[in-house]
Amino acid sequence: MSNIDFIREETAANIGNFLVGRLLPFRQKRSIGPFVFIDHMGPVCLAEHENLDVGPHPHIGLSTLTYLFDGAIFHRDSLGTAMEIKPGAVNWMTAGKGVTHSERTPEYLRHQDKFMHGLQIWVALPKELEFMDPEFHHTEAEDIPAWEKDGVSYKLIAGQAFGKKSPVPVYSKLYMIEIKTGKKDAFIDIRGELYGESGLYILEGDIESNGFDYGPKQILITKDAHLCSFTMKANTTVYIFGGEPFPEERFISWNFVATDREINEEAKRKWIAREFPKVPGDDDYVPYPGA
Repeated sequence: MSNIDFIREETAANIGNFLVGRLLPFRQKRSIGPFVFIDHMGPVCLAEHENLDVGPHPHIGLSTLTYLFDGAIFHRDSLGTAMEIKPGAVNWMTAGKGVTHSERTPEYLRHQDKFMHGLQIWVALPKELEFMDPEFHHTEAEDIPAWEKDGVSYKLIAGQAFGKKSPVPVYSKLYMIEIKTGKKDAFIDIRGELYGESGLYILEGDIESNGFDYGPKQILITKDAHLCSFTMKANTTVYIFGGEPFPEERFISWNFVATDREINEEAKRKWIAREFPKVPGDDDYVPYPGA
C-alpha cells in the first residue's frame, strides 16, 4: 500500500450483548468506493443466557452484506426470507425503497454457550437504484471463488477482481477480497488487479508496507488501489474492500442511506408511523433512536 492516505484503529461500539469494532465510517473518511459502513463483530463467547437479538429494523438505499468467521445468525426480513447464515457464506440483502429485517441467534443455539465473529457491511446503491424493489440473496460458502497462488489463499467474497466474479449480485463496481498466508511470509503485489479506492483491514497477523509494520484491527485506506502491494507475515488474514466511488455524496441517518437528506427524513417518518413492511414471524420493533 504505497500511497496510504489513512491509517485507523477500529473503535468499539455496543450492539446487544457484545462490542463491535467500527471500521467505517469515520470523520476523515465516510466511504471506501461504494462501501459506507463496516463493523467487525466479536470475536466473543456468548454464555447460554446471552444471545444476539437485533429486532426488526428498517433500511433504505443500500445492500447489507453479512459474512461470518464463527457462529450463526438467523435472518428474517419483510420479503418473507427466513435464513440461517453460517461461516463462509454470504447474506446479501438489498433494501432499495425499504425493507425490514431482524438478526438473532438461531433457536438451537440460544440455550448454550456459543461464539460470534464476523463482518457486517453496508454498500450504498447507485442513485438510479436507490428506490428499487428490495431483494435477498444467499450464497453458500462453497460457491465463493477461492484459489491459491504461491502458498497464499484468496477468496473473492463479492464483486469482480483478478479476472473472477463472485455470484453475490452486487449493483456497482466493487470487490471484497480475503487473503490468508500460511506458515511463510509472502509479498502480495495486486497492482493492476484492483480499481478505485481501497481499504485493507488486518483481521489477524501483521503486514509491512514501505518499511512500516501494521497489526490487527488496523485499516489502511488508499485513494488509488492500483498501487496495492505489501508483505504479509505468516499466519495473517486481511480483507480488502473497495471499488469505484459514486459521484454523489451519501447521507447516513440511523439505518438509512440516501443521496438526499430528505429521503432519510421521510424514511424516519414512515418507520415511526409503522408504515414499513412487517417481518413475518418476528413481531418485535426497534424504535427510532430518541423518538
